[in-house]
Amino acid sequence: MIYNIALTLVEGIGNKTAKILLNKYEHAEAIFKSSIKELSSVEGVGPIRSKAFKDKNVLKKAEEILIQHDKEGIEILFYKHASFPKRLVQCEDAPIILYYKGTANLNAQKMLAIIGTRKNTEYGAKMIDRMMEQFQVANDLVIVSGLALGIDGLAHKSALKNNMPTLGVVAHGLDIVYPSNHKKLAQEMLEKGGLLSEYPLKSKIELANFPMRNRIVAGLCDASIIVESDLKGGAMITSKLALGYNREVFAFPGRGIDNRSAGCNELIKKNMAQLIESGDDVLNFMNWTDEQNKNKAKQTLLFTQLNEQEQLLIKLIQEKETIHADELKLKSALSDSKLASYLLQLEMQNLIKSLPGKQYCMR
Repeated sequence: MIYNIALTLVEGIGNKTAKILLNKYEHAEAIFKSSIKELSSVEGVGPIRSKAFKDKNVLKKAEEILIQHDKEGIEILFYKHASFPKRLVQCEDAPIILYYKGTANLNAQKMLAIIGTRKNTEYGAKMIDRMMEQFQVANDLVIVSGLALGIDGLAHKSALKNNMPTLGVVAHGLDIVYPSNHKKLAQEMLEKGGLLSEYPLKSKIELANFPMRNRIVAGLCDASIIVESDLKGGAMITSKLALGYNREVFAFPGRGIDNRSAGCNELIKKNMAQLIESGDDVLNFMNWTDEQNKNKAKQTLLFTQLNEQEQLLIKLIQEKETIHADELKLKSALSDSKLASYLLQLEMQNLIKSLPGKQYCMR
């Protein structure tokens, strides 16, 4: 783990370049043991940055970080390990190291961000409480936010009140709670949720890190809900990042004369967010309802009635989020006509769904 941590400490090497290096060398240790000449040839490194890998202080500091976090019971998650949030792995600019303390499952079945202004209204607070009560019916749901004042803090508090795990993504080391009046809240979240950061202990609070952490909030989640937001602010940044990651974005509409709803209204007007009025709207849109569970049971029953070739196709489609017809043909050894016939039958039974570009996925 020392070499993995060290990779984040090398001057001039960002997450994207670190991933390029890891794809080439597979293990971080091999990167540090490679020659300057070889490192210089890697995209994004060059002769100047390659010399930074030979700085002995980098490995020394990485070892200190490992010891400090182990002492404090903080997990260090590396993006190539199974414990790393799988949704973040899909994001090109995600960090390669995360520091985590808590009990929440970072790979829960459902991850939902609730974000918004630091200066919320009573309307925003009521929407959160109402929404959270409705979310209690969703199994394995983790509420994610940024532990900031306003909407973030209210989302965390309401999740705890409704006995749901909640995760705070912070922009500094886990030895700091910012704002300081959220210390009690942060402690409660460690027992029913957790705190997550890309920054090690003793990192300074820097303003530039706060918008950077928004990409983690967006990438961690299946969807983001903007409760209240001005036209500018962290919630608007997060919503655009979420869209860039092909995640769903929802927003509560507000009065046209209320600046704290201007951002939500703008997202809705530009078709960048789905208009919602309750938590039930989110559950229905995301298919996180009891009806969806009934459909899964129905699918299981239908599956047992399929012939051998159809069961094979279902198994192949289940293994991936989407799969191309050509790959199905190759792995099933079916002719074009038989494959098309079986896929049509499975689609008519509401087991699979055809997507543009001859792609298929499970319903």
